[in-house]
Amino acid sequence: MAYKVLVLKGDGIGPEVVGEALQVLRIVAREGAVGLEFKEAPIGGHAIDAFGTSLPDNTLKLAKDCDAILLGAVGGPKWDDPKAADRPERGLLSLRKELGLFANLRPVKTVKELIAASPLRPDIVNGVDLVVIRELTGGIYYGKPSERRQGAQGREAVDTCAYTEAEISRVLQFAFELARERRKHLTSVDKANVMASSRLWREIATELSAQYKDVKFENQLVDSMAMHLIRRPRDFDVVVTENMFGDILTDEASVLAGSMGLLPSASLGEELNSAGFRVGMYEPIHGSAPDIAGRDEANPLAAILSGAMLLEHSLGMKSEAEQIVQAVEAVVRDGFRTRDLGSGTGVKVIGCKAMGRLVRERLESLEAGA
Repeated sequence: MAYKVLVLKGDGIGPEVVGEALQVLRIVAREGAVGLEFKEAPIGGHAIDAFGTSLPDNTLKLAKDCDAILLGAVGGPKWDDPKAADRPERGLLSLRKELGLFANLRPVKTVKELIAASPLRPDIVNGVDLVVIRELTGGIYYGKPSERRQGAQGREAVDTCAYTEAEISRVLQFAFELARERRKHLTSVDKANVMASSRLWREIATELSAQYKDVKFENQLVDSMAMHLIRRPRDFDVVVTENMFGDILTDEASVLAGSMGLLPSASLGEELNSAGFRVGMYEPIHGSAPDIAGRDEANPLAAILSGAMLLEHSLGMKSEAEQIVQAVEAVVRDGFRTRDLGSGTGVKVIGCKAMGRLVRERLESLEAGA
């Protein structure tokens, strides 16, 4: 049986980093005698140029028929008109909503050899190992009304943050279960001192905590959490929060690892695929970086690690996923870096293609020794 993987390379550096991740996944499929059927489709800015929409009907159809999705990045200055009827990001938001991908997992784990790449002191970031779970289909990004309009005092705009009990409970239960599998510590982040939606979030989180007596539970306000994430990141295990707060906090957390180019993500839904696991979309957390697109300077490691998460969470191939992680860590340990990870004594700065090739070589040597 062949599992169907939809490849959405997107814009900017997306095609470059996803291209390297695909080559890694093909090695896993070949060595493990696993059927992986890859199909490509457009999304984002290039889809707007070619089809007049950021999410063509055929892309959505293929997405609904696949077992997992591997995404690069969307957007860029070419399509960055705030007055435009359609923007690249709308395609991504629509796809998440259509597939019901409600839980976004973003692991942040420091690698000893890359601690110097973080702007924070080594004693702060050494040993960080946390996961941020961001609710992905509700909140201010989807609330209605969301519009610009002409008011009595000139131009005005409104965005609505709305959440239902079902949306909040679903992602919190997911977070409690993940915490139970890890170090049994869950931090729920909100703005309950100001926002009604956050007060509902905190109320439901506190109620659910009674069902998970084995999990240490705490509430944090988002502003204090932003501070604690930088001052004492090792104190956290699983962090769960709503859509916009999660978007901001995960980008902040990227400095703990040293670069966004190192961090993968998984967006999971409730629906099960043909492998019996959750349908998911996997992507690096970085953007499309159009300023370096086509220059072989992008860091493919986050995309490669997103491929590893795809194998683990949507196909149940945990050992194969771990081998990819080990291959990435081995390359980093040997001193190889892309430009975003900095330079220094004993460091060899290489390009996107060279980094991908080295990971594949390490992966093949690991599989040969298995």
